[in-house]
Amino acid sequence: MSTIYGYARCSLAEDKGQDLNRQVRELREAGAEEIITEREHGDAKVKQNLEMLLDTAAEGDTIITTEVSRLSRSTQQLCEIINVVKAKKLRLIILGSITVDCRSGEIDPMSQAFIQMSAVFSELELS
Repeated sequence: MSTIYGYARCSLAEDKGQDLNRQVRELREAGAEEIITEREHGDAKVKQNLEMLLDTAAEGDTIITTEVSRLSRSTQQLCEIINVVKAKKLRLIILGSITVDCRSGEIDPMSQAFIQMSAVFSELELS
């Protein structure tokens, strides 16, 4: 049986005004059964909980996040994440944006292009 994971990341400490509640609520509404959260700056090289989630997810599982920028602010890093999604035959849902379904082990060219463009804009926003 496949699992639906949610991934929420907030870049600032809770006392700085950002919290994860909105993301967690949206992920639950989208059907996430297990939600992984992280407080880490967007340009951090290693997001430990995201890496753990990618390691844990099994073939056929789904990962949901609210925005591309929650996964990564780096085009290179997002492409690496997509490679893991493809290799592990997962489905990635970015709410209100795109579903990247790699459960067949492939990614369609339009999804690949869209996710790469989204990563570029996310990285630009960080800069």
